[in-house]
Amino acid sequence: MKSYRKELWFDIPTRRAFVNITGEVESCLRESGITEGLVLVNAMHITASVFINDDEPGLHHDYEVWLEKLAPHEPVSQYRHNGYEDNADAHLKRQVMGREVVVAITGGQLDFGTWERIFYGEFDGRRKKRVLVKIIGA
Repeated sequence: MKSYRKELWFDIPTRRAFVNITGEVESCLRESGITEGLVLVNAMHITASVFINDDEPGLHHDYEVWLEKLAPHEPVSQYRHNGYEDNADAHLKRQVMGREVVVAITGGQLDFGTWERIFYGEFDGRRKKRVLVKIIGA
């Protein structure tokens, strides 16, 4: 069994964004030389997420609206965590969207459903953050 590890770095200029990182993960898979196994992709920051869904702008807009209803950014005074920072909503949004995904590797390819893509979700941007790609297999 082989193992591969790489960190992807993101510096999103806005507070929130959804970035399709499927291509970066596929590049990691090619670099690894692994053709059968599993890939773990996880956000290494508590105000960011990695998730799988469709790369469709309407859906991304719906996520933004839905997440803001669940955990509105303002007023920041509504959160106890905001005694130190103004990002309590980002922690909650990350909790809902998830920390990581695991995808099967079959025949040297990510074994996806028809419309599945991997996304980095940023909920408190404007600084560098990283995503771990860990691949194991043969």
